[in-house]
Amino acid sequence: MSRLFRDVDGGSLCPRGSVVCIGAFDGLHLGHRALVRHAVARAHALDAAAVALSFEPLPREFFARANPPPRLTLPRDRIRMLLGHGLDHLGLLRFNAELAAMPAEDFVRRVLAGRLGAREVWIGPDFRFGHRRGGDLALLQAMGAELGFQAAAIDPVHVHGERVSSTRIREALVAGDFGRVGSLLGRPYAIGGRVVRGRQLGRTLGFPTANLRFPKAPALSGIYATWVHGVAAQPWPSVSSFGTRPTVEGVEPLLEAHLFDFAGDLYGRHIEVEFVAKLRDEEKFPDLPALTAQMQRDAEQARAILSESERLRATA
Repeated sequence: MSRLFRDVDGGSLCPRGSVVCIGAFDGLHLGHRALVRHAVARAHALDAAAVALSFEPLPREFFARANPPPRLTLPRDRIRMLLGHGLDHLGLLRFNAELAAMPAEDFVRRVLAGRLGAREVWIGPDFRFGHRRGGDLALLQAMGAELGFQAAAIDPVHVHGERVSSTRIREALVAGDFGRVGSLLGRPYAIGGRVVRGRQLGRTLGFPTANLRFPKAPALSGIYATWVHGVAAQPWPSVSSFGTRPTVEGVEPLLEAHLFDFAGDLYGRHIEVEFVAKLRDEEKFPDLPALTAQMQRDAEQARAILSESERLRATA
């Protein structure tokens, strides 16, 4: 059974040693998965524990709290996806002022050697860590020679000649290029969560929605044709709004999915919203009738797109 740990200090977690991979793992794209799979395979070969090490919040979020970079996945989804790769331990270390100030050398000694008994450490291309990003592959290799572990970086992963990275995925999401997003992720882009109660304004307008909170800066915003997973045996067609709802003076990012021809109570249910196509940007309307009229047009367009998507999938 996999174990999640959050703290830098504590007892030894891996008495027979470990193979550790380190990264942000936001989105768990094809490059991330290649790194994790390689570490797990090496751990099996060495009869050691397989460990993935990451941070929450992500370091870039911590240092840019006033304007954080867009997030691809929430912590719970990152944990769920990582644990699905056969890890023995997952470290989601609390990134705070103390950890930000920790020299890279101390991180290696206290975490990699101390808590994890690392025998091998694997990172992605250009990975840096520690205070002022002072740690890199050269440091890991030099300290590994002293502390008894080896360190190396995996090669970058390319798809159609393009290097896979979270930055490129964010760019593709902003552009609404979900084909490219899916190629880089290795799966359709989706956001999961538990349905929460909103203001129920959509119900009064004839468009009841299942609402998911996204308490991070999202990587996309607008109106989308979507599939909702987790309400029936097959994905349910829907139109979704992801943003702050400016017409009704919203502030918090909220994902609102209107499931076509659906009757049922989804509150508290865990669902996943898969994005298929962007219809338009979020905008502020002069009044609710104007908003409702546009929502009807959005729904018609989303139905047509999803119907065509389903037809193409059936003939593929």
